[in-house]
Amino acid sequence: MDRIELQPEQLEHFLSQRERQPVKIEEIALLGSQTTGAAALKGLGYGRPLRVTYSAPDKHKQVVIRRINKNEFGRETEPDRVEEVWRNFHTFNRLPQHVRAYDMIGVGRDGRLQSMGDVAELYLLTEYASGRPYAEDLAIIRDVGIFTSLDIKRAISLARYLADIHAVKHDDPILWRRRLRDLVGHGEGVMGLTDSYRLSEAPFSFTSEEELREIETAVNQWRWQLKPRYHRLSQVHGDFHPFNILFQNGTQFTLLDRSRGEWGDPADDVCCLMINYLFFSLQRSDGLAEPFFSLYRVFWETYLAQSGDEELLAGAAPWIAWRTLVLASPQWYPTLDEPTRRRLLNLARNVLADDVFDWQQINRYLS
Repeated sequence: MDRIELQPEQLEHFLSQRERQPVKIEEIALLGSQTTGAAALKGLGYGRPLRVTYSAPDKHKQVVIRRINKNEFGRETEPDRVEEVWRNFHTFNRLPQHVRAYDMIGVGRDGRLQSMGDVAELYLLTEYASGRPYAEDLAIIRDVGIFTSLDIKRAISLARYLADIHAVKHDDPILWRRRLRDLVGHGEGVMGLTDSYRLSEAPFSFTSEEELREIETAVNQWRWQLKPRYHRLSQVHGDFHPFNILFQNGTQFTLLDRSRGEWGDPADDVCCLMINYLFFSLQRSDGLAEPFFSLYRVFWETYLAQSGDEELLAGAAPWIAWRTLVLASPQWYPTLDEPTRRRLLNLARNVLADDVFDWQQINRYLS
């Protein structure tokens, strides 16, 4: 969102509403600076704290307003900065002798200030989308053992869609590094997934703490390899799995639940979907086989032909490993048999040890 510059009259109106009586602003100044007035308000837009002195019929008061500024330490995106304001407002007043937080202030696109201090929880209102999850298509193929021409067309349609959205690039090396860092350390990333196995509470025979630590370490090594490739930062969905794809008639589809931001590595989306062809195939055989092999192959061939992104294969390993940790997790898929979990974790370990993912020979990674 573009930076919004506040006007003194907007701030005075907001404070009058908060105090439930007319107020008059006496001074607006940047903290630690001699800058006052309109110049100080402009500084607020760049993350400088603002001290506002005002008077009302029954009081004289000073308050501080601050905007959380963008940086490379976990505040790279707008949601990061919203989260920080939310956290500050809900924690400052719980610690003795800490400066008090009075309100959260929302700024409308017209510059109007809105109190949000009474907001206890946020909900998202979206349109309703009809259709059948793509996962149901894959489950039918798994159960009946055949695919149709429509199934091929749908795999092609999904590959073309991804190639189209991934063609939109974004030049932001800092954000690229953040996305790689989240892949490793975020609660929904590799570390969050390995923690979800809870081996200290309920040991499993198909894996061990040592193996999960090795996967974490290998993914982090890949992070260092991928950091210079910030030219890859592209428009992504971020959670492009079959339960987030609703097909209507034919090849028309709608997507649900875009995740983890607007920009990322195209390998994230591609690996998220392609591994599900393997996942459903493993539920009826020991590897990727028909009827899923044809869907998998046409998906890859279409995507690579349209995108021209052969470099994706030289950086797919950590994204594949992350998705295998989801699919092999007893928490997410409690009914999956242990041999299938084992093959998935073999895939993670073996792709991480390979320089380039050989998509045409995926079965060799399963043992």
